[in-house]
Amino acid sequence: MSPQPQGNMSMPHAADLVTQLETSHKYIRSTIAIFEEGDAGFAPQPELYTVAGHIAHAADSVEWFVEGAFGKGWNMDFEGLIAAARAVETLEEANAWLDRAFEKAIGTFKAASDEDLAAPIPDERIMGGAPRSAIVGPIVDHTAHHRGALTVYARLLGKVPRMIYG
Repeated sequence: MSPQPQGNMSMPHAADLVTQLETSHKYIRSTIAIFEEGDAGFAPQPELYTVAGHIAHAADSVEWFVEGAFGKGWNMDFEGLIAAARAVETLEEANAWLDRAFEKAIGTFKAASDEDLAAPIPDERIMGGAPRSAIVGPIVDHTAHHRGALTVYARLLGKVPRMIYG
């Protein structure tokens, strides 16, 4: 018996990656739409991110992945990254950062050639040897993680989160 073909094992096409990023952005925007500006400073414990800080951290992480794979490499100053997210105090600022980060990520993938997407990430400290296209999965996963945390925050504030998949 001969081995069965495993299907198309080629890399995802840029358009598919863009769709994943657009969907991730849409889902987190739907999740955070429930918050009002007065909720921006809420955190269930003092050491945790505020609502605005969570959104800012999600935005910063999108930028971090894009810069790590396509730019200068991985910024390993995690304390500085955390401080930057914590410094955001308004939903207006956090949401604007989130939109800019996703717009840049989407633009980067739209502009990238198949060769660019298949090229290994030059800075091997994170995702060593992986193609640049591989950052989309972690961006989507990390954004989903913060959607979940923000859903808990919404419930702690007495809000009923929206169904994001509708």
